[in-house]
Amino acid sequence: MKWSEICIHTTEEAVDAVTNILYEAGAGGVVIEDAQDFQNTLSGGIADYALDPADFPLEGVNVKAYLPMNSFLGETVEEIKQSLNSLLLYDIDLGDGRITLSEHNEEEWATAWKKYYKPVRVGNHFYIAPAWENFVPEDAGRRVIELDPGMAFGTGTHPTTVLCIEALEKYLPENAKLLDIGTGTGVLSIASAKLGARHVDAVDLDAVAVQSARINVKLNHVKDVVSVSQNNLSDSIDGQYQVIVANLLAELVIRLADENVARLLDHDDGVLITSGIIKPKKDQVTEALSRSGLRVIEEMDSGDWIALIAARVD
Repeated sequence: MKWSEICIHTTEEAVDAVTNILYEAGAGGVVIEDAQDFQNTLSGGIADYALDPADFPLEGVNVKAYLPMNSFLGETVEEIKQSLNSLLLYDIDLGDGRITLSEHNEEEWATAWKKYYKPVRVGNHFYIAPAWENFVPEDAGRRVIELDPGMAFGTGTHPTTVLCIEALEKYLPENAKLLDIGTGTGVLSIASAKLGARHVDAVDLDAVAVQSARINVKLNHVKDVVSVSQNNLSDSIDGQYQVIVANLLAELVIRLADENVARLLDHDDGVLITSGIIKPKKDQVTEALSRSGLRVIEEMDSGDWIALIAARVD
């Protein structure tokens, strides 16, 4: 079968939104080529795995998706363009938003993205490695999180995910109860379990992500700790948690705050760890958290991305 590869050149800020648009358009798979990821690999990655600089843009991010070549392809591409334009209404910087198309065979797109996904060191405690590689860590003191993203977005190495893991290493108490909102592939829930959480509730609105997270939880032997379910943000969630982690777009973090996610935090020592926030939107998120009764106790950054750690004012 023939497939058309659509490549959108954009910014780190827009990657999640662009990816969602492509999946909604019926993409059969997605590849993320981030110039910053390549630079990070040069400066701190695992030397055994060499990446080809020709596969990465000089700046920004290429988001590639694969669409079946049929009589509706033209209409699908036009719908994608319209959806991209609508992101501007939410003040999401698309960069140049350049779109290119090329033709591929099914065998090519089905495995193409895997060549970009290699083991990497994350935080002080982990390697994140693809499940299909027999990876033996160089540092025996680090734990391995095995991931198979499947059709869900995320390999666990995006700066926002790394920031969340670093924050979890610092703020997650032993035997804590944790809520992971927008779990995706489940990487943050798995990391929390391996760091000593006694129970993790992982939720995501996307049924594909829920399925992927459940597979990865089983792969990492933490299904006795992590429970994965389909849910819209914090809707209908009761109880209290020592830690809530939400790696989401800034707009969704603001919505969470406005829905008073603070009610779910433990009164004594609960913390909210949130990332996915581009630097220009930090003040908007901070103000929303303040309105909900939370104060920011630490700010972490990686490139253009911010993670905020907040606690209850009372």
